[in-house]
Amino acid sequence: MTEPAFPNQPAPQPTEPRPATQPQPAEHAAPAAPAATAQQTAPPADRPVAPEPQAAPAPPAPSQELRSALAAVRTEVGKAVVGQDAAVTSLLIALLSQGHVLLEGVPGVAKTLLVRTLAAALNLDTKRVQFTPDLMPGDVTGSLVYDARTAEFSFREGPVFTNLVLADEINRTPPKTQASLLEAMEERQVSVDGTPRLLPDPFLVIATQNPVEYEGTYSLPEAQLDRFLLKLVLPLPERDQEIEVLARHAAGFDPRNLAAAGITPVADAQVLERARAEVARVQVSREVLGYAVDVCRATRFSPSLSLGVSPRGATALLRTARAWAWLSGRSFVTPDDIKALAHPTLRHRVQLRAEAELEGVTAEGVLDTVLASVPVPR
Repeated sequence: MTEPAFPNQPAPQPTEPRPATQPQPAEHAAPAAPAATAQQTAPPADRPVAPEPQAAPAPPAPSQELRSALAAVRTEVGKAVVGQDAAVTSLLIALLSQGHVLLEGVPGVAKTLLVRTLAAALNLDTKRVQFTPDLMPGDVTGSLVYDARTAEFSFREGPVFTNLVLADEINRTPPKTQASLLEAMEERQVSVDGTPRLLPDPFLVIATQNPVEYEGTYSLPEAQLDRFLLKLVLPLPERDQEIEVLARHAAGFDPRNLAAAGITPVADAQVLERARAEVARVQVSREVLGYAVDVCRATRFSPSLSLGVSPRGATALLRTARAWAWLSGRSFVTPDDIKALAHPTLRHRVQLRAEAELEGVTAEGVLDTVLASVPVPR
């Protein structure tokens, strides 16, 4: 199942809410109560009349200005990256949900270019860390450096102190260096020598890994995979898209010079902050919450899985569905939003049994089965 193509698909239509009680036909209606007398209806003089409960105000509609600004980001990134519109919007969902992203794709599908162009369109700082077997945790987070002039230790910030961190080929470094990102991803801070240092806001880790080369790699443990909000699989471009890529290069496009390609900032951190505040007000009914929980719980009972989705995965699904609903122009979440984000949010949180892998079962197929079997609230 491919990622949802947000820019080109219409927003899912909301389902009609079912009334709490169905109206009875006239012939089965309850008999009318007798009219109350004035003595029955008049309250005692010394007892105050309780005010009638007021209905909760409806949440405001998503701001068209903010949504247009983020749509302009997708257009701007499209000037440099061809055929990855769904991945761009998924990265925006991660920024709105304050989560992190694992990018998986074969070499040469513009993973690094995608991150650099997104940062340029949002006017955010970005740094790239090439994960290698000899990389140390201090090379990522920063470390204390002795200053001979003052005879004191001072903290030198690592590349993690930025807005968008590109952890390139994260599975090529040992687990101790992979784990150096855990505190930054969860608490958005780095502790060195017992002193916590806050990271800038917004902060997003975008890690890449190559799915076809396993020699000299260290697979991410399940606990660290669960820290990533989304796992995006970047496909190879279609024939027409690949021709467009070559045409741009033939016309002089240089991926190392984004300014020459006309990439300019069309939004900033303030726009993201205001958009996040609106996403936090998107309403979710108890029925939709139950549907999200049922989808996650169904993975725990799948005979093909040895590890199902944790409660953290359920909260992640809720966060991404709210951001998707807001981007779709709605102030409430529908079951279709849960379905649209189930694959990128849950695919890396499940683990297949060995015998299921031998039979050709995939995580995508298991999620398809789960979504088809869980009843959808109407």
